[in-house]
Amino acid sequence: MKIGIIGGTGGMGKGFALRWCKNHQVIIGSRDAQRASDAAKEYLDAAKQAYGNINGTISGTDNNSVASQSDVLILSIPYENIDSVCSGLLDKVKDTCTVISPIVPMTKTDIGFEFLPLKEGKPFSHQSVQKHMKNKNKLVSAFHVISEKKLVDPNYKLDYDIFVCGDDKESVDTVNGLISEISGLRPIFLGSGSLAYMAEIATPLLLNVMIKNKMKNPGIKIL
Repeated sequence: MKIGIIGGTGGMGKGFALRWCKNHQVIIGSRDAQRASDAAKEYLDAAKQAYGNINGTISGTDNNSVASQSDVLILSIPYENIDSVCSGLLDKVKDTCTVISPIVPMTKTDIGFEFLPLKEGKPFSHQSVQKHMKNKNKLVSAFHVISEKKLVDPNYKLDYDIFVCGDDKESVDTVNGLISEISGLRPIFLGSGSLAYMAEIATPLLLNVMIKNKMKNPGIKIL
């Protein structure tokens, strides 16, 4: 499977690449193709150092090329960049491509991290991304409650549940499979894309828990 990561040179992108390169072709995307290529080489070296031989690959190129090649496309971008990035990108994906949004609409204020749809009435991320999709049912929201610092360390043993929201069973099953491939993660289906705000709002909740209670990168586990 070809897994493309838009914003792949960031921390989350690196974490996804290191975790999935064992069995898949991971393609790092950036506006600067050379930057993406350099990052891919760095990630591949780190993966081989952590795992030894791998069955997949990590490469890098420009965002448009990544979008057109991918079977699964992850949007590892800030909330405020959704329109500028997705408007010229998502029309290039294959009709069968599953798009994953881990994007969270939040801001930091004097009282802590707040959820922008509640604070300012802005749309949640799933809504904002979906309006740019050719096949709107292929969008799945997931990975809002995973610690970047823990994901990016291939030797760290994870133990989290990942909330998943989507409208297309095939796409949801694809994402569930990718989650399950990462040791220690379990997919938990919340419902349709219209309920994705429930997954998104969990991120500022966790960040406030972490800061106010001096906890280190907490996650969510349903018992």
